[in-house]
Amino acid sequence: MNTRPATASARSVDDHRHRVEQLLRPLAVRDVDAVPMTDALGRRLAEDVRAPVDLPVFRNSGMDGYAVRAESVAVTPVTLPLAGVVAAGQPGLAALPPGSAMKVMTGAPIPPGADCVVPVEDTRAGETTVTFERGRAAGDFVREPGTDVRAGELLTAAGTLVRPRHIAALAAVGLAALPVFRRIRAAVLTTGDELMPAGTPLGPGQIYNSNGIALGAALAANEIDVVAVEHSRDDPDEFRSALARATAAADVVFTSGGVSQGDFEVVKDVLAGRGGEFGSVAVQPGGPQGLSVVDGVPVLSFPGNPVSTMVSFEVFARPILRELGGLPPVPEHALPLRDPVRSPGGRRQFLRGRMEPDGVALASGPGSHLIAAMARADVLIDIPAEVTELAAGAIVTVWEL
Repeated sequence: MNTRPATASARSVDDHRHRVEQLLRPLAVRDVDAVPMTDALGRRLAEDVRAPVDLPVFRNSGMDGYAVRAESVAVTPVTLPLAGVVAAGQPGLAALPPGSAMKVMTGAPIPPGADCVVPVEDTRAGETTVTFERGRAAGDFVREPGTDVRAGELLTAAGTLVRPRHIAALAAVGLAALPVFRRIRAAVLTTGDELMPAGTPLGPGQIYNSNGIALGAALAANEIDVVAVEHSRDDPDEFRSALARATAAADVVFTSGGVSQGDFEVVKDVLAGRGGEFGSVAVQPGGPQGLSVVDGVPVLSFPGNPVSTMVSFEVFARPILRELGGLPPVPEHALPLRDPVRSPGGRRQFLRGRMEPDGVALASGPGSHLIAAMARADVLIDIPAEVTELAAGAIVTVWEL
């Protein structure tokens, strides 16, 4: 492994990520909404939810079979008279006469007087009688009220990310709505005269606007509500208008493009005049970065090259957004390199890689324009700023995409 001292003039990745965290952390305090159960999937519970009823609600059968007294089938085979049939949801349940059996369906109420259920496969049924080939003990295949959860017990704790399994339990106790935190709302604003929407024929020097769609997808994949995706030409007034709409609708705004050292850096030109900080981070790709607050709304400004935009989101924004949303941290792994790696000294490099059974392979070169190649990657390979060369087999940290 070859090393070189990190560049002193640029902000470190950890320093910039800390600044992003400080900028976004106030978004943890959000309103609480009561949403219908059908809209609760993927939302974070704001309060403990306690069961309003017992589960099971009533004494019911765990099998299709026959409800009996255990003492009646203690010695088998034995034939008992059939006193009736109990269906699920049947009202006005009659008591079980001593020395008889009632046919019951799974989930049907257990008739008073019965204390067990004999599965149908252990019996031979006639028209008016049933023969039991095997007995059962009291309590067998009887679901008692509250054996799953008692009324008043904690069902789902505050902070729980609601998944289908939670919906099943919460719906089973009859809840129609849940108290959840409002999701963080984000707006995406791309810039550049050269960007065209998909489906539009390209003219000379034009490219398709992938960053708006890609950033919106990255945010949605991390439980963020994307309230707007807009594009602005490199025109200060147009950008100001789009930014005003974005900050009015969102809790945080992400911009792409216009932050470097060129002549038409509309994002930097507008936001630096409003107190925004723009500079270089010792990272590749994604060196030019900006942080601003506009009308009380944090604005994160990423460079416009497609890979730079996506890597910037993964490295700087995704970890804190997942923390604020209560999602688990971005998974990391220590894996051996399948290929040797060279890296520019002084900049922490995030190469695109692919996990293989024997380690991590490079999925593309380091270029910040190689967005199609990034689609073949499933991890970022984290190469420290002081490292310039790693041999195949060296252990590296990878971040799952």
